[in-house]
Amino acid sequence: MTSASTSASTSNAPRSSPERAEPALDNLTPRQIVAELDKYVVGQRAAKRSVAIALRNRWRRQQLPREVADDIVPKNILMIGPTGVGKTEIARRLAKLARAPFLKVEASKFTEVGYVGRDCESMVRDLTEIGVAIVREERRSAVAATAAERAEERLLDLLLPAGSPLGTIAQPAPAGPATPASNTAPVLEDPHSTREKLREKLRSGALDGRIVEIEVEDGAAPSLEMITPQGVEEIGINLKEMMPGLFSRRHRQKATVAEARNALLVEEAEKLIDRQQLARDARARVEQTGIIFLDEIDKIAGREGSTHGPDISREGVQRDLLPVVEGTTVSTKYGPVKTDHILFIAAGAFHSAKPSDLIPELQGRFPIRVELEALTEADFVRILTEPETALTKQYTALLGAEGLTIRFLPEAIVDLARIAVEVNRSTENIGARRLATVIERLLEEISFEAPDMAGMELEIDAAFVRRVLDDIVQNQDLSRYVL
Repeated sequence: MTSASTSASTSNAPRSSPERAEPALDNLTPRQIVAELDKYVVGQRAAKRSVAIALRNRWRRQQLPREVADDIVPKNILMIGPTGVGKTEIARRLAKLARAPFLKVEASKFTEVGYVGRDCESMVRDLTEIGVAIVREERRSAVAATAAERAEERLLDLLLPAGSPLGTIAQPAPAGPATPASNTAPVLEDPHSTREKLREKLRSGALDGRIVEIEVEDGAAPSLEMITPQGVEEIGINLKEMMPGLFSRRHRQKATVAEARNALLVEEAEKLIDRQQLARDARARVEQTGIIFLDEIDKIAGREGSTHGPDISREGVQRDLLPVVEGTTVSTKYGPVKTDHILFIAAGAFHSAKPSDLIPELQGRFPIRVELEALTEADFVRILTEPETALTKQYTALLGAEGLTIRFLPEAIVDLARIAVEVNRSTENIGARRLATVIERLLEEISFEAPDMAGMELEIDAAFVRRVLDDIVQNQDLSRYVL
């Protein structure tokens, strides 16, 4: 049991460790950024160095005079490597470290202007929504204390309305000789004293189960949509702010005090946030620190005349991507967003295409090219043991929640890595993602029986791994479906 608890605390570390590093991001050197990425991604040092330099260059640019900084554009990165080697994870962890708005989008989902589908500028709108959510959460944290006080007062108003008889609770008369009836009127308790007693009970949680009726505002704000050649796009007009009286709809609903507190807390926090300033700060955050990860860019690689049929739009998608990557202004419902300093990280396996198959203009917008290495059996062993989010640590923590303690012996981890490599070689190479499939299959029976194994300790050794998985690996037809 102790072992499972220890692993659980270790597996939670990645959630707290980056957060502790984020406030000191300005002081992180490229070497320290690589060290942070090493906690989650095994190997791929060249790719880590490139993104670390790109992140540090952002900080360097912000230290320069504005007239100089405006002319320094980010050096976008093109990652080349097979699936499952860490391309997406490197970009995602980098964005989390920088507390930057981050969006992953598949380049193959876009279509050329004139075709039905999403236009390329929509990814900037999506990134802006993410930026707004990040800034709004920061604003809510800043006003949390004031919002909590206001929500508490509103709850007390619900529990003790003005003029309520609860404010005039009769108190027993003082002991003494009998007095005439006219002098035996009950002593009324001060309403303020009653409110303070309710406040103490509210704060202690004694009233959390009481039902109250609250008035809440409908969360959905009206918006307009316009059908364009690229699909349905939302028009950036906030009708709720333009005509608040017309579209403000409130309704009453019953809820427990605990539920009402959460609802009122959110509502009071929103009242304290300046929406216009929120939009301005979010746009600035997106423009200066936003990161867009363009995955599967090799799927749109191709020159006009080299493909036929539906694939003829590949070059058209590249040309539509070009202005967004090189710098343009995109209209969003929070205002115009410039893409000049957004960092674009593109990635692709490039099995059937080459980076040179992209149009020259787009190639020029990704001057930094990094080739990621295929993962070896030794890399798989490290992936299963070293990262703070290693699968073995995750499963130890998950089953530990049932009271079952499991331990992976070193020889079992070596065998798991060997089997993952063999399956990748004989079927489809999906990189480190194969480990999740293999270990899930290995622990399927244990996960099912875990609720009945509380208090037990179980060692996963090489013999257990071979007994469960070797037959599947040797049966090629079965491994294609199971692993």
